[in-house]
Amino acid sequence: MAPQSEVSRCSYKSTHSHAQLHSQSQPYLLHHRCVVISLYKASLPPKFSLVLHNKFSPPTSILLRRTRRRAGIASMVEGETEDLTQPICSSSFLSSGSHCLIPLKIMMAIDQNVLWAFFASLFGFVLLYSLRRRNCSNPNKKQLKKKSFPEDCAKQSFSDGESCPLEDSGTDVIIVGAGVAGAALAYTLGKDGRRVHVIERDLTEPDRIVGELLQPGGYLKLIELGLEDCVEEIDAQRVVGYALFKDGKNARLSYPLEKFPSDVAGRSFHNGRFIQRMREKAATLPNVQLEQGTVTSLLEGNGTIKGVQYKTKDGQEHKAYAPLTIVCDGCFSKLHRSLCNPKVDVPSCFVGLVLENCELPFANHGHVILADPSPILFYPISSTEVRCLVDVPGQKLPSVANGEMANNLKTVVAPQIPAELKEAFISAVDKGNIRTMPNRSMPADPLPTPGALLMGDAFNMRHPLTGGGMTVALSDIVVLRDLLKPLHDLNDAPSLSKYLESFYTLRKPVASTINTLAGALYKVFSSSPDQARKEMCQACFDYLSLGGIFSTGPVALLSGLNPRPLNLVLHFFAVAIYGVGRLLLPFPSPKGMWIGARLISSASSIIFPIIKAEGGTQMFFPATVSANYRAPSIKQDIQKDMAEIK
Repeated sequence: MAPQSEVSRCSYKSTHSHAQLHSQSQPYLLHHRCVVISLYKASLPPKFSLVLHNKFSPPTSILLRRTRRRAGIASMVEGETEDLTQPICSSSFLSSGSHCLIPLKIMMAIDQNVLWAFFASLFGFVLLYSLRRRNCSNPNKKQLKKKSFPEDCAKQSFSDGESCPLEDSGTDVIIVGAGVAGAALAYTLGKDGRRVHVIERDLTEPDRIVGELLQPGGYLKLIELGLEDCVEEIDAQRVVGYALFKDGKNARLSYPLEKFPSDVAGRSFHNGRFIQRMREKAATLPNVQLEQGTVTSLLEGNGTIKGVQYKTKDGQEHKAYAPLTIVCDGCFSKLHRSLCNPKVDVPSCFVGLVLENCELPFANHGHVILADPSPILFYPISSTEVRCLVDVPGQKLPSVANGEMANNLKTVVAPQIPAELKEAFISAVDKGNIRTMPNRSMPADPLPTPGALLMGDAFNMRHPLTGGGMTVALSDIVVLRDLLKPLHDLNDAPSLSKYLESFYTLRKPVASTINTLAGALYKVFSSSPDQARKEMCQACFDYLSLGGIFSTGPVALLSGLNPRPLNLVLHFFAVAIYGVGRLLLPFPSPKGMWIGARLISSASSIIFPIIKAEGGTQMFFPATVSANYRAPSIKQDIQKDMAEIK
């Protein structure tokens, strides 16, 4: 008898031996040298023997004992030869669900059939795979779309039975809208190697009266994204600060640009020219496709956004699929309701005019006139044109068609603007090219949705008084780009969802600071019958007129060069305390003390609701909110911007 160790060393790959099971009726032969019997329910005799025959050695007998496990392996031990009294495949054995031993001839036939079936299946799979690859890669097939957007490959089932391409759809990101945010985002992601499909309702040059002033902080982000040349060759004007006018007095506030290269400043331009330049630059990338079409809905499957449905100019309906869909189709977006809680406030409207061939009192400055009932803005948009925006509180405007608007501008607005601009202003009103635009404010309140993201004015708006919209959008793009860089495969839905949720947290400090400042300044600069509000407005003008840190600090916030939430709150209440001090000097009076207390209360009622709407925890303590990756500090961010410029 062969030793047990020799039996243990036997291998399934050997085909030179067989085992013979003895019974009263006939022998049973097994093909393999090692025999392992798997039992689900043991119904064999307590022990039975197995005889191994090998043409190179004498017969070997081993004794098999039944195991107690339901799905165990019979143990092999040495023992004497013992015939089985019943065939292995008895009726009781079969009913127990166990395996049985098969005669050699039958087993060899089964082995051959299984082998041939395996090779036939393998051959069929390879043939089918080759044919599908050929169909997907053949550009001459009429049923395929453009090369970068094949729709017949890598289909994945939707819950409603519809199929959509996902894994190899040819698209990584779908961007809805090609305005400032959409065009800049398309170039940024395309430069990182992402395959981008941009769908824009109208690819002709836009003509808007807002989005024409880019703050220095936004210009730094433009440099970081490699888009600084988009403000060239469009007759853009450098902006180096602001000028405030109130009751015949003025104060000039310069941007704190001493630590930056000479090229860094604000830029003002025609919004449409700037957007077209960015679209053209994005279209130069081979992996970015711009298509004109109107997106009608988001495609959803199993709670995840899979793509969009859109209609082209000829009225045909199409569907596009990608693991990530970014909606940035502006303030009139119809898609954002499914991705956020839109709480839109329309505090006022802008009435826009273009003044031609006139000079501003302070060259290369934006001008803010603290008028009654609300501010008036002037800034250059070309070498020969100055944009004028008159803020009209409320949503009801005087009629432009019957001349009521023109009369209001001449009789109410014109007397309050600087003398240097009055003639050009009246001339622009007489030309009749008066345009209006509602000013919307919408705090960011996202509904995190797998596969989708909101950005730009479709996601977050603030009053355009400070011109911070484009700065926020470009800053958001930088945050998103840095977040997605480590994520090479956007089809990894769980990881992608975590990154997108982190985006909403990491953008907060910069975006909320600019948003809060815009809302607070608009309320402070708007006239009010409340004496405390009037004192707050005067205190703000006088505080900024002091110069030094009293002007550079707030202007650094407004320009996006130092958007720190804590600095904003400190300066805001410093203005309020400064106003109280003016009321109490040289000697406090009961009336002054009462107005001072109301001034502090008024300041609190202005800023705290805005902070609450923006999300105070994320704004001031972003580190306490869960985020996958952390953004660098603002100081590090500015240092990186300066290093890239140099």
